[in-house]
Amino acid sequence: MKIQIKNGHVIDPKNNIDSQLDVFIAAGKIVALGKAPEGFIASQTIDASNLVVCPGFVDLSARLREPGDEYKATLISELQAAVAGGVTSLACPPDTDPVLDEPGLVEMLKHRAKQLNLAHVYPLGALTRQLQGKVLSEMGELREAGCVGFSQANIAITDTQVLWRAMEYAATFGFTLFLHAEEPFLAKDGVAHDGEIASRLGLKGIPSAAEALALASILRIAKETGARIHISRLSTAEGVDMIREAKKNGVNITCDVSANHLHLTEHDIGFFDANCHLKPPLRSHRDKDALSAGLKDGTIDAICSDHTPVDDDAKLAPFAEAEVGATGLELLLALTLKWANQEKLSLPKAIALISQSSAKILGIAAGDLSINSNADICIFDANEYWTITPSALKSQGKNTPFSGLEIAGKVKTTLVNGQVVYQSE
Repeated sequence: MKIQIKNGHVIDPKNNIDSQLDVFIAAGKIVALGKAPEGFIASQTIDASNLVVCPGFVDLSARLREPGDEYKATLISELQAAVAGGVTSLACPPDTDPVLDEPGLVEMLKHRAKQLNLAHVYPLGALTRQLQGKVLSEMGELREAGCVGFSQANIAITDTQVLWRAMEYAATFGFTLFLHAEEPFLAKDGVAHDGEIASRLGLKGIPSAAEALALASILRIAKETGARIHISRLSTAEGVDMIREAKKNGVNITCDVSANHLHLTEHDIGFFDANCHLKPPLRSHRDKDALSAGLKDGTIDAICSDHTPVDDDAKLAPFAEAEVGATGLELLLALTLKWANQEKLSLPKAIALISQSSAKILGIAAGDLSINSNADICIFDANEYWTITPSALKSQGKNTPFSGLEIAGKVKTTLVNGQVVYQSE
């Protein structure tokens, strides 16, 4: 299949491309930009007039709910949601049922995802067996099975000796550890940011110190061992300051923030809106502003969707008992553009935060439009407004705090390996 994408505004942050160019695709690869290769005859032409053509997005945290939680979502429903959002590569955490701590499970997940011919799936293996924080998993075998890194998902390792050994092992073999910074005893039973709103609503709070204390341990051990660490979903101003300082001191660390935390604060809980029950919790306005500043100055490396589909019944429970999480794959682009517009950030820089930067963190060949790279491409209208309607989302999880919001940035076409896998109606 030979495809020509014509008249589009091509943006490729990695190669500093920001101009109107045609893109030529053959055998699943990008073969030329601008001028057609000699003898190229397109079997399909896509007119991208007045549209942006950019690398497919790379999401650092998207739960697919398989294996084990198919009542919440399925691989096919979530990968359809991914390509509808222009996401062509994604990392999935290991907190499935059973946990991704066996090579066979990882291979099965990779195989099933590949058969669907939708987005590329990059599993994060369990850092410890059953995510219990006691015994290290067989990281070498999991890496061979297809894991791009190792994570504890939302479950902390309370034994710092285990964490130290994990980092030593990871440093030896060049693995990346994806860690969520939250001190479990301070956060125990907490459901919201420990502040004025939680107090007024009678909700058990999670103090900002829970993130800072966990981060302090992680950064200290990372400095001693030289391990490559990625902090998933930073949420506090103090956390941003600590990461900034650690980077200055040469600690091998990156971090991301969820799109939710760039737009929402503790005030959005309102009158117990369970769609705002997230982990980490929505923080204060000061924290939100610090996260934005950290993204702009490079302290925070990328934006993720933190896609967590939940079945409707689990969100109908009272706030404190409702399951945490929000759907996000289909909203990643629009929420990133909304934030970038508010912060007066250029379109190439905004796109880099959900493509090139994320691909670099995962260590995968994605997030750019280089010649001979996989033709994983998103074509979108940056100016078309649409209303977020849960029932219209492809994801099986309809849980979003942004329901009813009118927002700009509509994906028109998504290509994976040079094949059109999504076209808007």
